[in-house]
Amino acid sequence: MEFKIVNVEPPRDCNLILGQSHFIKTVEDVYEALASSAAGIKFGLAFCESSGECLIRHDGNDAELHEKAVEAAQNIGCGHSFIIFLKGAYPINVLTQLKVVPEVCGVYAATANPVQVIIVETEQGRGIMGVIDGAKPRGVEDENGIKWRKEFLRKIGYKT
Repeated sequence: MEFKIVNVEPPRDCNLILGQSHFIKTVEDVYEALASSAAGIKFGLAFCESSGECLIRHDGNDAELHEKAVEAAQNIGCGHSFIIFLKGAYPINVLTQLKVVPEVCGVYAATANPVQVIIVETEQGRGIMGVIDGAKPRGVEDENGIKWRKEFLRKIGYKT
């Protein structure tokens, strides 16, 4: 057994979603869930099939994000994992729809941060053990931090 770390950095002004799924139909169903989630969304997605031909299945409506998703999936290379790069929407806009896709088993990360995917490789294949999302906390928010957070969420329209 060997542990590896794969660094994944979302393209500029993008978010990523990394998860696990279980069936070849994943790509089509995830595409439909994303496309119907937010007007103007741009995305690329790739799914690592772990049986049959064991191919990276992929799709998207943005050529650059599509290519980046395939590249990230090749680097991660874990069975039944998928990665999505989003532009023009945030994970909060698509996670509910994504989680109800019958093939989706779970989500490891949904972030604009660079992530490190912790992988274990055995004689059978590779699996995701966990994800390091961004940096560790530098402290605890004070009253100014609370005020900033509340104002920011209202400024960007997520709270009224």
